[in-house]
Amino acid sequence: MAKEVAGLIKLQIKGGAANPSPPVGPALGSKGINIMEFCKQFNARTQDKAGKVLPVVITYYTDKSFDFVIKTPPVAIQLLEITKQKSGSAEPNRKKIAEVTWEQVKAIAADKMADLNCFTLEAAMTMVAGTARSMGITVKGEFPGNN
Repeated sequence: MAKEVAGLIKLQIKGGAANPSPPVGPALGSKGINIMEFCKQFNARTQDKAGKVLPVVITYYTDKSFDFVIKTPPVAIQLLEITKQKSGSAEPNRKKIAEVTWEQVKAIAADKMADLNCFTLEAAMTMVAGTARSMGITVKGEFPGNN
């Protein structure tokens, strides 16, 4: 017999660094989920991605058990890693902070393809380029898609 789903919790946690302090502890504790068990499982599964911010979707059931799915890092985080910036521009329309190539955009789009709601790599690349633009990062060159 299938377990009855009680709800979902979405969090962003650094890989290999889940601990019972906020935001993890209060989010899980209020639903009656074993916090330490989640932290142990999450840290074991993400020790190869240590330090990277990873979105996680936790499905919890009425019997207090849980499952979780780890997604790929957000596009904004990946863009900041590539450009070696601390944060995006405060005025992205006026002050540009960095440049990326379409090859780098394509690499991020291919990595995020499973988590994005698009069907082609070109569509994913335009989504990544839009995120870059809103952060004050310029994409160099001509769009390599099907013209």
